[in-house]
Formats: sequence, structure tokens, C-alpha cells
Amino acid sequence: MTPRFTPLALALALLPLHLSALEVAQDAAPVNKMVTDTQTRDQVFGNWMFGGEFARQSFNGFNPDYRLTIGDRVQVQIWGGVEFNQSLTIDQQGNIFLPKVGPIKVAGTRNDQLNSTLAQALGQVYQQNVSIYASLDVSQPVKVFVTGFVKQPGLYAGQSGDSILYFLDKAGGILPERGSYLDVTLKRGGKALKHYNLYQFLLSGTLLPTQLRDGDVVVVSPLRYQATVRGKVANANKFESTTPHVPLSELLAMARPDPDATHVRVSRNQGDSIHIDSFALTDSSKLARTMVSSGDTVEVIADKRYASIAVRVEGEHQSDQEIVLNYGARLGDILNGLRLTPDADISAIQLYRKSVKLRQKEMLNSSLQALEASILTARSSSEGEASLRKNEADLLMQWVARAKDIQPNGQVVLANAPNMEDIRLEPDDVIRIPRKTNLVMVHGDVLFPNAILIDQRRTVADYIELAGGFTQKASNSRILLLHRDGTFSQVEKGELNDKEIKVKPGDEIFVLPQVETKSLQITKDFTSVLYQIAVSAGVLVAL
Repeated sequence: MTPRFTPLALALALLPLHLSALEVAQDAAPVNKMVTDTQTRDQVFGNWMFGGEFARQSFNGFNPDYRLTIGDRVQVQIWGGVEFNQSLTIDQQGNIFLPKVGPIKVAGTRNDQLNSTLAQALGQVYQQNVSIYASLDVSQPVKVFVTGFVKQPGLYAGQSGDSILYFLDKAGGILPERGSYLDVTLKRGGKALKHYNLYQFLLSGTLLPTQLRDGDVVVVSPLRYQATVRGKVANANKFESTTPHVPLSELLAMARPDPDATHVRVSRNQGDSIHIDSFALTDSSKLARTMVSSGDTVEVIADKRYASIAVRVEGEHQSDQEIVLNYGARLGDILNGLRLTPDADISAIQLYRKSVKLRQKEMLNSSLQALEASILTARSSSEGEASLRKNEADLLMQWVARAKDIQPNGQVVLANAPNMEDIRLEPDDVIRIPRKTNLVMVHGDVLFPNAILIDQRRTVADYIELAGGFTQKASNSRILLLHRDGTFSQVEKGELNDKEIKVKPGDEIFVLPQVETKSLQITKDFTSVLYQIAVSAGVLVAL
């Protein structure tokens, strides 16, 4: 019988087999990949605005706060002693002209006061039996030019009551890395009529009302200055500013740090070197005085240490399952206070840890990458072999895709540890006290995977026979004996009937398939991955 191995020992033994493939992959990567990722992973603040939602709906509603201006059209109806129904345009002096009344100044009048303003002017001429109704013609079709740093400059049709967001969305939105969200201008007759800051709309919903006309031009100015905010914030984005330097407090107000954030780090990318400053988020006066320059990177972090940890204890005990301990607590601090049930098997105590699970997953992914490299780089000596190899490669790549979804269990091996109680616990550790059992699980590449009653007289071969025997030749199978404490043994072909190999209650006999491929390297890598999955996750992924 071969010696017992822990999952960590097996993983360390397998790791050198895959280093060469990883080095090749790293050497083949573009030299500037890190720079490219750094530049593109940060989304520009506001870039999500223009996805077509504004362009889908035209606005024809009534805006009571809108103030009439030159060129607006007013629908006027007069009835009674005088009949009149006409659409009038506000002229260059800001007036509309009513027959027998004369010019009435309406430019600057609020939309909700238009009717009363005209009624008052009409009442000075007609004392009785004449009524008036007036409304702003907000449904007038217009065509507006959209240009500057937008994705698709052009002439777009809409309604006079539509906002500039409608026309910007029609033009595909602002170019994220080139256009300005702070300087969007509405021009009329070659002159700037209004300036828009879209950050005000994004952060507070403020947007200046506008009545558009035919021939108006919406211009998106070029991006001027930009700084990046990352880390523990609600808005991790690149933020634009109109000046080359902006107070750090102003930038953080837009980024909105998370409640658990404690510090902010500013990386100043100026000249030929990078300087880093760090500040506490509680120092508001310093944040207001500190200026962030264009090109700088701000990272918000939570600089905290554990004062206490929470550990979960599952299985056969009558104590609390969630236990809070001081940081630095040991396994013995929990075990000494547990009230075990009569069925508890304390000799097979199990410890599951997130950091171990992550490390097992990393090493499994490394092995899968090496297997992929072996599959994709295997060569064929003939056309017929190439066809067979392609079918084999397709099947193996499908298996690799399924294997990538496997999650290791993160078990820490505690078997035969002389100082087990001195193991330092980590946050979110799970301690499991198994129940005593008299069963042995047999699964994997057998006909009838099953739980079988323990019998000290039985050999490994006996248990496999009770599970229906091998699905393939015994000489082609590999057998692992997995123990509850996390250790395992490999049972060789000649040891299947060895009565010296003791199968303990709760053990698992895991029969791995022997897969033969056209390439010795592929077979070797595939077998290594099978071992890792079986030991770290306790499952078999069928080919």
C-alpha cells in the first residue's frame, strides 16, 4: 500500500507539472496588457446613461415652469363677440400680435401664466362677452443638429418639448473617453443659448427645461480633466472636472464611499514617478484641502483589523452553532467548551476554511489550464490521426468546461496532529463534528455506487464487488481510499485483496477511471486533475 497523502501534499506535488505551461502563457501575453487593462477597466461616470431609453420616448407634456422665449409658438383661441383661432409665433421683440388688441409681450412669461397674461390684455379692450384660451404649442416637430464628441453626429428629428438627452441618445451618446458630460451647449443662431452639466442630472436630477427650435445645435465639448476613483465606493468611475485640480472631498462626494470604508489613498501620476498619499475619511478638513489632479487615482479602502471572529460549529454537539471568539483564538478554545452528543466521532473532527478553498481552486484552475494547453498543442502524424484527435479534443474540452465549475471544500487535514488544539482559527471557519457511522461509501467508476455496512473482514476488493464491480477492467482503474479526517491513500492493483489495508467506518472508496488518450502528456495531465477533484471536492466528473 502506498503512503498516505494529504490534499495539500498532493497539490504541491502536482504544481511543478504545470509551471512550464503557465510560464509559456505569460510569455505569450502582450507586454502592454497590464497597462491596457488599467486604462480600460474603469468606466466613465455617466457612460451608462445613453442606452436608448431617452430616445425611445418623445416628451409632449406640459411644463409649467418653462418661460416662453422668442420663436416659440402659441395657440390662441378667442370666442364670444370675436372669433379667432390661430397659432402665433413670438417675434424678435418677444411679442405676439392679437387683432384689435395689438402686441402683447409674452417672452419671459411662465407657461402656467400664459393664459392669464393674454386674458388680462384682452380684457382691456373687450369688457365682456369675449373669452380667450391660449397654450404653448409643445408638440411642434423640430430637427436638431447634434455634433461634437458624440458617437454619431447628425440631424435628428423630435419635438420642441424634448430634452437634449433625447437628442444626445439619438446620436448614440457621448464618447466616454473623449466627450464632456460637464459642458454640453445648446446653440441657436450661432450663439450659445444654454450650457448643461449632466452630472447635475445624474446626481440630483436637475436638468434645465428648454423649448427647442428647428436648426438648434447641441454641441458636446471635448473632455478636459479626469481623475479615477476605485475601491469601496458606490460609484467606482472616472470623474470629469472643469479644472485641472479638484478637492478630494468633492470627488468623494460623487463617488460615495461605502459605510465600512476608513481611508483614502491618492496615487499621484505626475512626472516620471508615482507618489502616494493616505488620509483618514474622518479628517474632513484635510480632505477638503487636498487637491486631486487630472490623471490621479483615488482608492477608498477599509483599513481594519479583526478584534473578534465568528466560527460555525456543525454536527454532533448541543452547544451554540455560531461562536464568537477573540482574534487569535485556538481550536482548543472551542473543543474544550463543546457539549458533545453520544454519537459524536471527535476523532474524525473536520475543519473547513475559506482561504484553503480559494487556494485549492487556484491550483485546480492551474491544472486545468495545463490540461487545455496539452489538448490544444498536441500534434498528429497523419490526417486520420488528426481527425481522431480532434474528436478526442472536443470531448476533453467539454469535460474541462464542466470541471471548471467544481468547487473544492477547503478541508484542513487534522489527522494525527499532536497539537491540534493549538491551531489558530480564522474568520468564517467551519468546524464539523461527524456522527459515528458503520457505513462505507463506494462510488466513482463502479456499477452501483452505494453505502455498505462495515465489516472488518472485508477487503477493498470486497466492497467494490458489493457495489457491482468495476465498470471497466480493474487493471484500468485507480482507487483512492478517502478518510473522514481529510487524508487519503492510493490503493494499488495488487493491494485490493490485502487484508492489512483497514477500511474504517465512514471511509469512502473512490474508483477513478483510467483514461487513455493519443498523447501521453494529455493522459498525465488528465489523471492529475482527476486526483485533485476527487481529493479536494470528493466528486467524479464523468467524461
